[in-house]
Amino acid sequence: MAFGPRPIGSENHKKLENYILAHLKGDQVEDDAFTADTVEGKFPIRNIIAKYPGTKDGVIVIVGHYDTNYPLLKSGYVGANDGGSSTAILLEYANHLRGKKRDGYSVWLVWSDGEEAVREWTDTDSLYGTRHLADKWEKDGTLKKIKGLLVMDMIGDADLNIDRDTNSTPWLVDLVYEAAERSGAQSHFYARTGGISDDHLPFVKRGVPCVDVIDLDYGYNNVFHHTPQDTLDKLSPKSIEIVGNTTLEALRLLDRR
Repeated sequence: MAFGPRPIGSENHKKLENYILAHLKGDQVEDDAFTADTVEGKFPIRNIIAKYPGTKDGVIVIVGHYDTNYPLLKSGYVGANDGGSSTAILLEYANHLRGKKRDGYSVWLVWSDGEEAVREWTDTDSLYGTRHLADKWEKDGTLKKIKGLLVMDMIGDADLNIDRDTNSTPWLVDLVYEAAERSGAQSHFYARTGGISDDHLPFVKRGVPCVDVIDLDYGYNNVFHHTPQDTLDKLSPKSIEIVGNTTLEALRLLDRR
């Protein structure tokens, strides 16, 4: 967040890319970089993928976007929760996965880019990075290897309440709840139900089992979402810990399926 607003095409976004890559130094890292043709012109998009090998044949993918909202560029919007929390939790997953071979599926962490709309959220003005990546992975056969894909988004809210997303794969939604139960965190999951548009949709449409781990009610009546009030004082390390521990347990449950 100290870099300031980090929308696609900005200098601060580039600084964050370099920050992520520096954290992943020594890990197996790949890029999915391309130029997106948007309603506001052409923008560079860069998905950053870190791969951690396992003993089983197959991959679990965890996705979180690192860009901040482009239309709010001039507002001073720093996106503590929306963009910041998902970036941070993937960096911490890298710390947990680094340097040891998993006794289970390989895990790929994807810092997705261009999740936010450039003008106004539509099917074509959003999810630039994951739409490109899903298409690429469909063409090269990677999608067939994915046993589960989990999206992290807005998971730092101090008043944590993860939505049950009806666009996600039901059995994987249930598996995440089981993982939350195992650590006694189930009270933070699934009090609300609804269909959510997020980075999982391009993969859902291609038949990949997906779950969106998101708390889409940020502040009373979602008052902080996509506003300059999305700042660090609204977040809690405890919330990120709950989501992190639940996700790591979900990986173990997926390994045993």
